[in-house]
Amino acid sequence: MEHEPSERHFTPRGLLWIVIALWLLLYGSFTLLRPPLLDDADSVHAEVAREMVSRHDWTTLYANGIRYLEKAPLLYWSMAASFRVFDGNAGGAHTWSARLPLALYTLLVLLAVFALGQRCFGDALAGFYAALVLLTSFGLFIFTRILIPDAIVCLWLALAMLCFWRSLAEPTRANAAGFAIACALGVLTKGLIGLVFPLLIVAVFLAMTRNLNHLRRWHPLLGALIFFAIAAPWHVAAGLANPTEGHPGALPSPGNVHGWYWFYFVNEHLLRYLNRRVPRDYDTVPLALFWGLLLVWLLSWSAFLPSALCRVPLRRWWRGVPLNGAEPARLLLFVWAAVPMVFFSFSTRQEYYVLPAMPALALLIGGWLAQDTSSTEPPRLRTAWWLFAFGACGAGVALFFALHSPAPQGDLAAALSTNPGDYALSFGHFLDLSTRAMAFFRVPLLLTAVALLLGTGGHLLLRLAGRRHAAIGTLAGGGVLFLVAAHMALVTFSPVLSSATLAEAIRPRLEPGDVIVLNGEYESGSTLGFYLQRQVRILNGRSSNLWYGSFFSDAPAIFDDDASMGHLWIGPRRVFLLTDAAKPPHLPGTVYTIAASGGKAVLSNRP
Repeated sequence: MEHEPSERHFTPRGLLWIVIALWLLLYGSFTLLRPPLLDDADSVHAEVAREMVSRHDWTTLYANGIRYLEKAPLLYWSMAASFRVFDGNAGGAHTWSARLPLALYTLLVLLAVFALGQRCFGDALAGFYAALVLLTSFGLFIFTRILIPDAIVCLWLALAMLCFWRSLAEPTRANAAGFAIACALGVLTKGLIGLVFPLLIVAVFLAMTRNLNHLRRWHPLLGALIFFAIAAPWHVAAGLANPTEGHPGALPSPGNVHGWYWFYFVNEHLLRYLNRRVPRDYDTVPLALFWGLLLVWLLSWSAFLPSALCRVPLRRWWRGVPLNGAEPARLLLFVWAAVPMVFFSFSTRQEYYVLPAMPALALLIGGWLAQDTSSTEPPRLRTAWWLFAFGACGAGVALFFALHSPAPQGDLAAALSTNPGDYALSFGHFLDLSTRAMAFFRVPLLLTAVALLLGTGGHLLLRLAGRRHAAIGTLAGGGVLFLVAAHMALVTFSPVLSSATLAEAIRPRLEPGDVIVLNGEYESGSTLGFYLQRQVRILNGRSSNLWYGSFFSDAPAIFDDDASMGHLWIGPRRVFLLTDAAKPPHLPGTVYTIAASGGKAVLSNRP
């Protein structure tokens, strides 16, 4: 035990309940209901889970009736189970039941970080502060607004590291089994990185501490058997259910070998890493921005990151000095954070690829905060002053836009600029924000200013008064207010990012024989399919995630070109067409506008 908490009224159970209460506020309440699911990954992944229930097929993933073969299944299994429990077996689904599993996984991440911090630093306060840092960090919150599996990867990685850390003192079969189970579930969550990351972290740490013999003592055969027993069955079943089919000229695979194994392991893992994945429907974050965003995703706790990193005993390790106390734990956490960041530095990367490093950095910060708040030395105020300066500047900018922007008029989409070259990034649409558009975000901006001033200002004042625990609590409170403001801003922005409003406009007019068509890629209006529970046709958009599956013989004929769309438009069936309002396709005959929102419009061939 490195440092005992100076205030004994902090009990592990009480601290844990604080984490659970804050999670309930930020992840388990109003955030489940609003905004509606967004177009692209958010509603596509929810639709995959909905079709899993309606098809009763838990092996092959489908989206819009087409095989969706690029993803591991655990996120979809979890959402499908939620739909079965809360929405029945008819294929129906709700926004909150789609989001609930990811929210619960996030709670488990926080609990795992709490336990790991307590174990590494011998202090429940370190685990609490680490969980608090992660809970109120901008990155974890904003990337759990989208139904992507990366937060679940954080869970399995944290549990794997907990089992490994325990094994250093007790290399038991239970710890080996726990590590193997976490790795297998990581592979079922996001492919091979679920195994690569924990193995790399363990290997690098053991090599640095000259303890590679630990692997021999740690029941490697048992671990391998458990790993394959959990991870292999779905991979085998998916390969058998999606055999090689003719895709003449579609994929540049060696020897014209196609099928699920090549597509999943070579195309979606190796070629994606090498930036040669087919089709190339993605972009990559510049390397400097990728590393810099790590500080943004940890706001405002990133101010403590330099102090926490200075406690990592790299100099002592380099000199060969034996590590003691919490130094080995800090070295392990440093390696943990470095492995995913360095790994993705040599590949294509998205903004959220930093998430696997965030629990380790939160633990480093939490360990430093626990030591600092329990210290009897005079408080260090330099970081608090810098935090307040940052908060005051941020509050000033937020107030300027809130108070000096013209009154909002019309649709938010009309006030945005357009940067289509950035839309392959996860939050590329937010780069469209202009000064005029800021008027729509007046309330979130005002709340942001209050959060920054109260959080950083209160932190400074309480530090000056010597109340260090209260200072950290005030900073966390400001972080909670900021995340609430961020959620409000996302709700305001959602008409641009989601087609749910347009789905509601179509619903009362929709008859069984009507046709729904998306102009462009399926991802551009995927919320229509989810909320209307209907297969949609796609005009000039045979690309992106549905491209490969569209070549299978059982793929429905839902892809239209201008000629087939013209015949459909003047045919006997009613057609609803979702399109960019500024770029509608040429359509023969009369065109009726049913609804418009977020820069998109629903057109129909019937009034």
